[in-house]
Amino acid sequence: QVQVVESGGGLVQAGESLRLSCTASGKTFNVAMGWFRQAPGKEREGLLCITGFGSIIYYVDSVKGRFTISRDNAKNTVYLQMNSLKPEDTAMYYCAARVSAYCSGSMEESGYNYWGQGTQVTVSS
Repeated sequence: QVQVVESGGGLVQAGESLRLSCTASGKTFNVAMGWFRQAPGKEREGLLCITGFGSIIYYVDSVKGRFTISRDNAKNTVYLQMNSLKPEDTAMYYCAARVSAYCSGSMEESGYNYWGQGTQVTVSS
């Protein structure tokens, strides 16, 4: 059984930084991991993915240059470093795991097999 747990969300002011963590347990060694977010009243969107080998793929231009993803395979943990946060970044952030070491060509939710419960990020202006 694979479990994915996010942590690190909270309330910050615009311009500040926040780091989210995602720990996966079970058969998740070197699998690709991705971060999604869902703002109130909007569909969930895929942000970026990291392969089992550490390569990063961005799917949303709005976070390029501000967000980055990293992983510590020894800890089965993936991080989402978010800098220069904006009020429009306010959302529930989800971490998800694939069964492949590679990210998909698109950030479709169906390509991810295991999901966390989400962690709320709120950015005040």
